[in-house]
Amino acid sequence: MKKILLTISCAMIMMTTPAKENPFLKPFATPYGTAPFDLIKIEHYEPAFEKAIKAHQSEIDAIVANPQNPTFSNTIEAIEYSGEMLSRVSSVFFNLLSAESNDEMMEISQRLSPELSQHSNNINLNEELFKRVKAVYDVRHTSGLTPEQIRLTEKYYENFENSGATLSPEGKEKYRELSMELSKASLAFGQNNLRETNAFEMVLTDKADLTGLPETLIDAAATKAKLKGKEGWLIDLSAPSYMGFMKYSSRRDLREKLYMAYSMKGVAGGEFDNQENVRKIVNLRLEIARLMGYNTYSEYILKNRMAKNEAAVFGLLDRLAEAFTPTAHQELEDVKSFASEMEGKPFDLQPWDWSYYADKLKDNRFDLNDEMTRPYFELENVKKGVFGLATDLYGLQFVRNRDIQVYHPEVEAYEVFDENGDFLSVLYTDFHPRDGKHSGAWMTSFKEQYMRDGKDSRPHVSIVMNFTRPTETKPALLTFDEVKTFLHEFGHALHGMLSKCTYETLSGTSVYRDFVELPSHIMENWLVQKEYLDKFAFHYQTGEKMPEELLQKIVDASNYNVGYATLRQLSFGYLDMAWHSLEAPFEGDVRAFEQDAMARVQLLPVVPETCMSASFSHIFSGGYAAGYYSYKWSEVMDADAFSVFKKNGIFDKETARSFRINILEKGNTEDPMTLFIRFRGQEPSVEALLRRSGIDN
Repeated sequence: MKKILLTISCAMIMMTTPAKENPFLKPFATPYGTAPFDLIKIEHYEPAFEKAIKAHQSEIDAIVANPQNPTFSNTIEAIEYSGEMLSRVSSVFFNLLSAESNDEMMEISQRLSPELSQHSNNINLNEELFKRVKAVYDVRHTSGLTPEQIRLTEKYYENFENSGATLSPEGKEKYRELSMELSKASLAFGQNNLRETNAFEMVLTDKADLTGLPETLIDAAATKAKLKGKEGWLIDLSAPSYMGFMKYSSRRDLREKLYMAYSMKGVAGGEFDNQENVRKIVNLRLEIARLMGYNTYSEYILKNRMAKNEAAVFGLLDRLAEAFTPTAHQELEDVKSFASEMEGKPFDLQPWDWSYYADKLKDNRFDLNDEMTRPYFELENVKKGVFGLATDLYGLQFVRNRDIQVYHPEVEAYEVFDENGDFLSVLYTDFHPRDGKHSGAWMTSFKEQYMRDGKDSRPHVSIVMNFTRPTETKPALLTFDEVKTFLHEFGHALHGMLSKCTYETLSGTSVYRDFVELPSHIMENWLVQKEYLDKFAFHYQTGEKMPEELLQKIVDASNYNVGYATLRQLSFGYLDMAWHSLEAPFEGDVRAFEQDAMARVQLLPVVPETCMSASFSHIFSGGYAAGYYSYKWSEVMDADAFSVFKKNGIFDKETARSFRINILEKGNTEDPMTLFIRFRGQEPSVEALLRRSGIDN
């Protein structure tokens, strides 16, 4: 039973074709079987889902009706190979729902949500099917299965068990009801967040309102206003616009206005308010956990993660909080003092002031800011640098193929070849914000890797970002943090593209949530290595390499405000765990609960009206529930892993080969800690992260 993606969607440029020629009803006759986006119309989705669900159910019924005794081949493998059409339509629909959504797509998703939940439950709660799965599971170690087949059997058994297969008939019906309601609430949460993000615009018509903004941001705001048919300059809540304004604008009143708009998403009342969705989601999750025999939702989730239990998660968060808090408080005092010095009087630093004054202090200390590095991070050069790192480490080659159809004119498609010149993957890149695109950055797949009948079926991977756009006068010039984000998501893409598994369910990024961020985090390390920057950081006008002194400033500033950044991440982890370690239904005030959960690591003053939870898509609609800690968990592993590269050379082929074989290719075929130890030679330790951060333990 193939994975149904829960990433999200798109309004596409589509040709008119008769509805009877629904492209989803047969394998795609395109290069590498890629999605024929130019043939897909919105009206194709629902009929395709209807047929695909029926076809999948027929395949499942045939497995159940098989008179032969259950075996790996006629049960586990048969489930794995079922649902091909459903996988085909789901991967396109849900991926595009995130990348270029519109009202019609969102309405379709709301209609589909209960149908897909019901279909999933019909499979997972099928008693006779589970009996067959359990029969194979019970003899998995004595029936001649390969290690990968054993792992696949275990994964299916765990999935059935976690989805209510062992419950009583009454319990199964309750699970159906709860899971369907949870699916609808999570979908509504994400769509409310997107709509409220898109609804806000701050149009400036007085040049005085632009005080402090660099030319790059002014041009971008002018271009954005022009595209919307408005006079002046438009600032919105997309990442480049919001973060740039908060960092550079000397207009404190406008920074406060923008901050409040961003930080009150989902709690400002009105049709997009998410507070009730937050309550509904955490209570439904708690009820499901209790139904399954667990006290909390985090207990239910963590049993199948590297962390295993709440104690291990809180142990990590607490240890990092203890280590980084003194540094974070000193950093806060430094920024406060600098702000007071700048203003010539005692200054009450508020959250909307942090980015502005922290960046000014960074510039003062290191003579470094984004506008100094932007000219050297032109997007085309950065692409060469990021792709080139994969060439240096793994021998990969990237060739743009304009014959591969894309879902938006800005998207590019690449053929990826391995070191032997053999086809490895299709890679889609989608870099800039649009009204229909969710915020943030992510990697996903339109097709996963698997092997069948002796053929290695290679994946179709996509990375989606929200980076600075080109303007009428300049190409897309990225900030240092945007380049870091590119490397991060590209690390996920490598995990998908280099997969070498037999079964789709085990391939690519289908690993424990607290292991999946290792391949992405480790890629960020190269960005503060002079040897790497020197390969692609060229001035977009002159072609000159980034000066040695500027390279050194980047390295020197790499741990600037590391304490503040760490505590900020820990606050998200504590908040996530607080919501998902509830032992009783929650009917209280969402804001008050959040403030209490984050209090231990709160640095800046709390603004009572604001609330992160109501727009925290990672945990309420993005799969990281009881899992946000994994970012810090993976940072611990990546610090340890990169130390091997530092010791042997950051482009050392043997180290890269070991990392590829043990971490990137294996997917979910083995225990992740076993894989890590095989590469590193030992278990990861927090000390490596502290050393890299310049923090004495």
